[in-house]
Amino acid sequence: MPRIFDNIDQSLLPALRDTLNLADRADFCVGYFNLRGWKEIDEYIERWAGGPRRCCRLLVGMQWLAQDQLRDSLSIVHTGDGIDNQTAIHLKKKLAEEFRLHSWSGRRRTKTKPALRRLAK
Repeated sequence: MPRIFDNIDQSLLPALRDTLNLADRADFCVGYFNLRGWKEIDEYIERWAGGPRRCCRLLVGMQWLAQDQLRDSLSIVHTGDGIDNQTAIHLKKKLAEEFRLHSWSGRRRTKTKPALRRLAK
């Protein structure tokens, strides 16, 4: 059954560690992902062999806000026919850069680097 953690009355990290300790795979869907926090669960996931039944899958993203959807639908350049390849490539690069900046905000720590290297595999 799904649970909601607010980190006020219920802390996510201890419950996540307990669950990962018993699991042999994990699927996460998150709105935001801070790479520095990965070291907190890396040791549990690193034990898994990999492959479709012994892995961790991570989906990161947020749905559009209503204001973004409205702005897009009212835009004079909105055609509903999609975008050209050059624009798509530009947007993908911009999105990757925004994700990199969001993920690396704050100081980098030496303890974090090995966990991030394993995540990048």
